[in-house]
Amino acid sequence: ELMTGYTMLRNGGVGNGGQPWVLRWSSRIRLTWLSFTLFIILVFFPLIAHYYLTTIDDADDAGKRIFGPRTGNELCEVKHVQDLCRIRESVSEELLQLEAKRQELNSEIAKLNLKIEACKKSIENAKQDLLQLKNVISQTEHSYKELMAQNQPKLSLPIRLLPDKDDATFPLPKSNRNCRLHNCFDYSRCPLTSGFPVYVYNSDDYPFGSSLDPLIKQAFEATVRTNVYVTENANIACVYIILVGEMQEPVMPKPTELEQQLHSLPYWRTDGHNHLIINLSRKSETQNFIYNISTGRAMVAQSTFYDAQFRPGFDIVISPLVHAMSEPNFLEIPPQVPVKRKYLFSFQGEKIESLRSSLQEVRSFEEEIEGNAPADYDDRIITTLKAVQDSKLDFVLVEFTCKNQPKASLPTEWALCGERDDRLELLKLSTFALIITPGDTHLVISAGCAMRLFEALEVGAIPVVLGEQVQLPYNDVIRWNEAALIIPKPRITEVHFLLRSISDNDLLAMRRQGRFLWETYFSTSDNVFSTVLAIIRTRIQIPAAPIREETAVEIPHRSGKAAGTDPNMADNGDLDLGPVETEPPYASPKYLRNFTLTAMDMYRNWNSAPGPFHLFPYTPFDPVLPSEAKFLGSGTGFRPIGGGAGGSGKEFQAALGGNVPREQFTVVMLTYEREEVLMNSLERLNGLPYLNKVVVVWNSPKLPSEDLLWPDIGVPIMVVRTEKNSLNNRFLPWDEIETEAILSIDDDAHLRHDEIMFGFRVWREARDRIVGFPGRYHAWDIPHQSWLYNSNYSCELSMVLTGAAFFHKYYAYLYSYVMPQAIRDMVDEYINCEDIAMNFLVSHLTRKPPIKVTSRWTFRCPGCPQALSHDDSHFHERHKCINFFVKVYGYMPLLYTQFRVDSVLFKTRLPHDKTKCFKFI
Repeated sequence: ELMTGYTMLRNGGVGNGGQPWVLRWSSRIRLTWLSFTLFIILVFFPLIAHYYLTTIDDADDAGKRIFGPRTGNELCEVKHVQDLCRIRESVSEELLQLEAKRQELNSEIAKLNLKIEACKKSIENAKQDLLQLKNVISQTEHSYKELMAQNQPKLSLPIRLLPDKDDATFPLPKSNRNCRLHNCFDYSRCPLTSGFPVYVYNSDDYPFGSSLDPLIKQAFEATVRTNVYVTENANIACVYIILVGEMQEPVMPKPTELEQQLHSLPYWRTDGHNHLIINLSRKSETQNFIYNISTGRAMVAQSTFYDAQFRPGFDIVISPLVHAMSEPNFLEIPPQVPVKRKYLFSFQGEKIESLRSSLQEVRSFEEEIEGNAPADYDDRIITTLKAVQDSKLDFVLVEFTCKNQPKASLPTEWALCGERDDRLELLKLSTFALIITPGDTHLVISAGCAMRLFEALEVGAIPVVLGEQVQLPYNDVIRWNEAALIIPKPRITEVHFLLRSISDNDLLAMRRQGRFLWETYFSTSDNVFSTVLAIIRTRIQIPAAPIREETAVEIPHRSGKAAGTDPNMADNGDLDLGPVETEPPYASPKYLRNFTLTAMDMYRNWNSAPGPFHLFPYTPFDPVLPSEAKFLGSGTGFRPIGGGAGGSGKEFQAALGGNVPREQFTVVMLTYEREEVLMNSLERLNGLPYLNKVVVVWNSPKLPSEDLLWPDIGVPIMVVRTEKNSLNNRFLPWDEIETEAILSIDDDAHLRHDEIMFGFRVWREARDRIVGFPGRYHAWDIPHQSWLYNSNYSCELSMVLTGAAFFHKYYAYLYSYVMPQAIRDMVDEYINCEDIAMNFLVSHLTRKPPIKVTSRWTFRCPGCPQALSHDDSHFHERHKCINFFVKVYGYMPLLYTQFRVDSVLFKTRLPHDKTKCFKFI
């Protein structure tokens, strides 16, 4: 039936009646069935699939799983699937490792947190301990001040005593010829704090002034104008000085007239106490016209004295004033070497009058000489010296008669022969110069003997004085046995043997000492006058006036630029170079010269070759040399400071220790229009321990740029303006330098902090020497017979360049005020050689070579602009400087040394509790 109906539908719905509604009904049934089937498939099939996917894999039998995971071999059959699998495994392993590291870091963080908490507790405890220490220190300082106030109470200066004009209460001595300081000098006019004021009469205001030698008077007046002790206020003066000679023969006043004029001086006060009468002589024929003049209690300074006239410890024997108005020409002075000269000794002179006639003339004076006449040894001297000359064992020259008319002389005195230039030429050829004292032993000194002594010292002939009774110039303060031989006349037969037995070293030492005495006390009118005042001042124990310091004129500059830290300068590892001072700069203590000067101190200081300590005003930073013990400046000899902190390395590293446990140094930096280089050098000083301040010597007339910003390095920077462009400005004793130690450094010098600190420590062990880094030496040029300057690497050295060197401020005073002006003029002429001049000076004074530290041979910073030393003429000029300086000093003062100071463990890494000490090799 169905088939039939189907057939009928295909045939157009006709059949079995052909009813059309049947076709419509069947069409609907097919559509409904199709829709229902699709609905069942789309809805129920996903639900059934989901059910199977979530439940069927729970079956126990793994073989019945339909959607369970497959094995790796089954899934990784494709190549790229295998790569993905390997990546997954690698990532899994890394995740596991990271997780392990995370756990380790968490544990480390926990431990560090515990340490942080412990450190915080330690810091709190340390702060408490520091606070307690500060309280203890404060209490200790307070107790110390109380003890000092109890044991050393502050003393106010004594009240200045000004006696009445007439001084009626001053006791009278029994005789004016018995005058000594204790009975003829009024100490009340010269308090210790007076400063030793000296009033000088104007000779032109008195009749005898017209009789004075014009050259003597002019030189004396020029000297008075520049002396620091001279005052115009006579009411406060300690000493009154009047010049009475040398007088010219035709217009010389009579002794009675001169005596009356002296007694009429406005401040003579009846007896002339605290007066000094100076009779300078420019010629050998001195007039001893003061012998018959009553000088009362006035002191007398001249070149001729009889024993009845001379009052030891009161009167002064002075040297003749040969160079009245001119400085000595150092180029005309012969060198001190070779030691041996053509003649072993020489003598020229003529004895005009005999001893007998001289004694008769001397007895004609107002007071007859007591005692018997001494034996006349002159005949024996003549016979012996002629025998030595005839023996021809040595070349000697003795002449007892003058070829020309001899100079005028006193009775029994050996007169000078010839002119001064002729006598000097002979002495230049003589190793020794004989000086035969007058036959009259009552004539303790004569102008002729003093002139012979002056000329011998001037040209380097060692004086041999025959006659031990003689009073040589400044005899009570100069140790003449270091520069001359004083032999009794009875030993004339032994003189030749004695002179031949003296070694070359001793000869050179005596010649050098004689040259020092001549330059310091004899050569100029300034030296003679200053020496006379220094003798009186030292006798009455008044301290010298402070030496002049250069006033620093500061150039205003802006600072504030934070200085960085150069890693090459400050990378010291665990090496603690010392504390960087956070407190105000600590200056070296300055001691005014001790008022309790001893006689030994005076005697040693006057006669020691290292320098004219008492003649010139004292410096506040005088060093105590190892060979001397004296109260000078600040020095190290008597500084009231305790010793070091011990020998362990840790304490040694943290503090300076030694005899001066607290000390700083000043950097003096010379510069000329190199602002960028200067700023870089200043920045390298940032953080340098023990640095007091930096003094920049601006050597250019052009001021620094106004917009230049100077670095802030933690210590003051003083920019000093100079009057002219001179390399001598490097060594001026600026008043802003308040430390004994000076580090002279160029603006392009490149030194590490550890090198500077090592040099400072070494200098503290040798304060009287130059301690620096680059070494140089001098050499003798045999073909040209001259000295050469050499900067090649060598195992020996004789100089240390002051472009990077430590030295004592004391030498700055000597370089600027005492060293011959000719040397400073040479430095200005060549704009060179100032470092050589300083090495010459220090070696000349100490007779020691400089000290080189570290193996560094140069100190220039890399990339800096070229300096003066790069000029081709630089070395030629230095050759000339050395030879000129040798002529000025008379010999080569530089000394060779193979000694160098290195620190064996300075940069060696050691445990902190075993910090190293310095070892010098």
